[in-house]
Amino acid sequence: MSEDVEPGHATPLIDRHRALGAKIVEFGGWLMPLQYSGILEEHRAVRERAGLFDLSHMGELFVEGPEAGAALAYALVSDPPSLAIGRAHYSMICTDDGGVIDDLIVYRLGEERFLVVANAGNAQVVSDTLAERIEGHRAILDDRSLATALCAVQGPRAVEIVAPMTTVDLAALRYYAIAEGEVAGMPALVARTGYTGEDGFEVFVETGRRADLWDALLAAGTPLGTIPVGLGARDTLRLESGMPLYGNELDLATTPYEAGLGRVVKLDKPGDFVGRAAFERMADETPTKRLVGLVVRGRGIARHGYPVFVGDRRTGTVTSGTQSPTLGQAIAMAYVAPGDGEPGTIVDVEVREQHVAAEVVALPFYRRPR
Repeated sequence: MSEDVEPGHATPLIDRHRALGAKIVEFGGWLMPLQYSGILEEHRAVRERAGLFDLSHMGELFVEGPEAGAALAYALVSDPPSLAIGRAHYSMICTDDGGVIDDLIVYRLGEERFLVVANAGNAQVVSDTLAERIEGHRAILDDRSLATALCAVQGPRAVEIVAPMTTVDLAALRYYAIAEGEVAGMPALVARTGYTGEDGFEVFVETGRRADLWDALLAAGTPLGTIPVGLGARDTLRLESGMPLYGNELDLATTPYEAGLGRVVKLDKPGDFVGRAAFERMADETPTKRLVGLVVRGRGIARHGYPVFVGDRRTGTVTSGTQSPTLGQAIAMAYVAPGDGEPGTIVDVEVREQHVAAEVVALPFYRRPR
């Protein structure tokens, strides 16, 4: 375990992670486990059985009131009022000119109650921005990020693990849905969402019950091969599944259309929203860059920040890259010029001053068997 970390908020489960021998690192202002038994072993556990994640660093923002839906529709690019109660969708909060402040999951908990989950490093900015944007609406923002603990069970055996310990009917809980009930005897919200490309559940409880939840999930999962999983494997899992990471694929200089996520922007929703004018222009224009998948055909791993070339012309930059444990290949995501982004195009990635061939492929790299 490494103690050579920058100061930050400690996850409420820091003692549990240290007892399990985790290597602790700073991430998004929080001290979090990078790995326990090893990234490769943890990655394979999620793909083959299940993994247990501590996600208590994420931001949980509750928006409530008669105009909560309308307030969020103005603040975000998606259309939260269109959600049925108990459903969720992927969304973004953007600037007036279309840059991405953060990508989010929005859950509708009731007619007048929503939960917005933000990335750890952006949680305060999202909270402050939402508070500003909902002014004038009959809605209030309750930032319960520090009062909420979040754990996730992800993998093909997730249902077997969680079903016996919850009052929620998991068979009726669809993908991107949420329900209120109990888990291991404690009040909880159970969502069928995740960041790994596998089936699984995210469980929200009061921070005071964090250790009880972690212990119960780990005890239930261990006989089925569940192990705790850190940020390292979480990153390789999401990359295989073509899921963007804020600060890599998404940032203030990138728009949803450039990231291939224009579908998230709902220009057909009624009323104005922040960024509408910019997005209406973008919808009719060719983006200046295009997010693509790369499979490295030569020797080497394409890492974040490595330049991408077509011949002698630089076309873009790698945003994320790794050796895929599932596929046994070096994979990456990169932004390239739109004309260089068609699947089958061969580009070169500069790896340690050497040009290494890579092929543009459609995302995601991996889809779970169904």
